Amino acid sequence: MDVGKIFAVGSRERMFQLKARRDAGLDSPRWQPPHYFTCKKCERRATRQTWASTLYVCPNCGHHQPIGGYYRLSMVLDHGSFRELDGELQSKNVLDFPGYDEKLEAQRAKTGLADAAVTATGKVGGVPVVAAVLDSRFFMGSMGTAVGEKITRAVEFAARKDLPLIIFSASGGARMQEGIFSLMQMAKTSAAIQRFQAKGGLYISYLTHPTTGGVTASFASLGDITLAEPGALIGFAGPRVIEQTIGQKLPQGFQRAEYLLDHGFVDQVVPRSEMKATLTRILKLHTQGRKHGA
Repeated sequence: MDVGKIFAVGSRERMFQLKARRDAGLDSPRWQPPHYFTCKKCERRATRQTWASTLYVCPNCGHHQPIGGYYRLSMVLDHGSFRELDGELQSKNVLDFPGYDEKLEAQRAKTGLADAAVTATGKVGGVPVVAAVLDSRFFMGSMGTAVGEKITRAVEFAARKDLPLIIFSASGGARMQEGIFSLMQMAKTSAAIQRFQAKGGLYISYLTHPTTGGVTASFASLGDITLAEPGALIGFAGPRVIEQTIGQKLPQGFQRAEYLLDHGFVDQVVPRSEMKATLTRILKLHTQGRKHGA
């Protein structure tokens, strides 16, 4: 048995869990006063520890708060299976956009992320997968060149290794500081998904709050199976923009996950507490089907 390999896996898992705890706001020394978090919907206030115990789902109103990429992966991936892909890949100021370099550095310092996407391999319920998460804390999960490249590389890795692909989307759309280069990522990621699916790969798209703009108009809408968290805002343009454009009032709950489920855009709305169990069930059905030649 390779002791060095065991040590490497243990170190990697410890670093992953530290990042997940940081995302959840639980990495402060115990002697410090408790940090509080307020629900963005009902304004209920409780300690971070209380919110972490509910997976950042409000115990008062059920609102699913946005969560960090490493924290989400820690909920989904089997213990000890996490291995990050392209962890150091970062956006560059390709257009010399004024102030963009400083804003990138500020975002990296604030979030501890290289950019708005985290990609990794691991296991879900014992099934090997490739998983990607867009983190809305970094420029609202906007898709620039680094995010597009990381997603594309993750898709291509899944294709090479013949692994299922799960992408958790949360985005405000294309990153305006990168102009046409950010818009190009829509075609780039969509083409990668098409090649992956043409080879028979399973792609599960998991939409979280909010999933909008160019991400919705590209890879987020191309899943073989599309899941969504309760109450997630999903669409291209926001409801206020649409109302101003068409001069009409939109239906109640328009562009929310439940509305899209009723209209056939989403296959299932899955509460966060059921996230791993649901993914495990889908992956095992897929794996068993392939074994039996289905």
